[in-house]
Amino acid sequence: MDVLGITDAIVSHAMASGRFEQVNGSEPQNPPSTGGLTAAVWVDRLTPQGAASGLNTVSAVLVYNVRLYASAMSLPSDAIDPDMLAAVDDLCGAYCGDFTLGGLVKDVDIFGTYGQSLDVRAGYLQQDGALYRVLTIALPVVVNDLWNEVA
Repeated sequence: MDVLGITDAIVSHAMASGRFEQVNGSEPQNPPSTGGLTAAVWVDRLTPQGAASGLNTVSAVLVYNVRLYASAMSLPSDAIDPDMLAAVDDLCGAYCGDFTLGGLVKDVDIFGTYGQSLDVRAGYLQQDGALYRVLTIALPVVVNDLWNEVA
């Protein structure tokens, strides 16, 4: 599995959108240092998937988190969610449009055929005394023939 290539493809879509001041390829341990939108991409889980597997190979669903951060204190406050949703719209469109991430994966499991569907959740995150509005995209990608089954 080319996990670095897959991660880079997901990060590249965020960077190409032009909506973020910073895009991280890992879950941040510190709060974002920008005043605008920040995105972070990291692996959430890897689950073998029988329905996608062959007779002697195991395929898996690799779920990434793509989290967007904005200061909850940004002004005007009524613009926070619309700005973040516009960025989510761009990203989801890019991930659906580049369905195989340039041939690195079988597909983005948009409708959850193998479990997790493409999903966006909103919330707030307190980090180092700062409050952030966050939207987290669960981005499931199906990786075919990841492991061989040998008797």
